[in-house]
Amino acid sequence: MRRYVLPLALLADVVLIIVFAAIGRRTHEEANALLGVLDTAWPFLVGLAVGWVICLAARRPAPWTAPGGIVIWVATVAVGMALRQATGGGTALAFIIVATCFNLATLVGWRLLGAVALRKQATHGKIQP
Repeated sequence: MRRYVLPLALLADVVLIIVFAAIGRRTHEEANALLGVLDTAWPFLVGLAVGWVICLAARRPAPWTAPGGIVIWVATVAVGMALRQATGGGTALAFIIVATCFNLATLVGWRLLGAVALRKQATHGKIQP
């Protein structure tokens, strides 16, 4: 099971970034669904990759942990916004706030929920810590 943690965590993060872009495009009723979502998502996917590389290169924090999620979240938003700015994408304050909060809730949130679930299982004797 442990060997699947890394690819599943990465897949979860990628899906969450795509969901973020899709929700944003749907909220603003923008056309060209698939290409539009990818156009919105790519800077954040690059930032996500940067965060993962930082975690994997440093070996701590592990990218599937909450501290790793914080590193990944910061890189995702910072690099994503920098790339949007550099390529003429929108970086209005409201967008920065929404992107920061949504990605915090999702990229760090699922890791926190997972840690709580594992801790709860460990204290109830179902798994060994």
